[in-house]
Amino acid sequence: MNINRPFLAALAILPFLEILLLIRLIGQFGFLSTLGLLLITAALGMSIIRKQGMSALIRSQQSLARGELPTRDVVDSGIAVLGGVLLIIPGVLSDCLALPCLIPGIRSRLADRLIASRFSGPRGEGPARETVIEGEFRRED
Repeated sequence: MNINRPFLAALAILPFLEILLLIRLIGQFGFLSTLGLLLITAALGMSIIRKQGMSALIRSQQSLARGELPTRDVVDSGIAVLGGVLLIIPGVLSDCLALPCLIPGIRSRLADRLIASRFSGPRGEGPARETVIEGEFRRED
């Protein structure tokens, strides 16, 4: 899996930005208000994870009962769970990143793009890369 450098740089900078934003938030609204906001978003994130986990299981079973693959349901719920995890992480920036994962219309588009990028594309129906030589063999130990 090839992870590009800008993604790694953003991942490394994210904690510092979170701390900076929390300090500014504490300065603006006070420590207790900021702590309350962090606790509320963490509780909301845990609730979303719990709800989406159960609904993903139920929708997947229903899809399988109809004879369909539950790919769409699993991806959609996975994105919502990612949003819940981002809400649990303390910080304003991670909460802002969680919003697109939690809004159904945006989440649906994200799921469609993810499914299209991962599960579609050219199939390997052409000739094999290796030459296959037909024959019989006998192992001699």
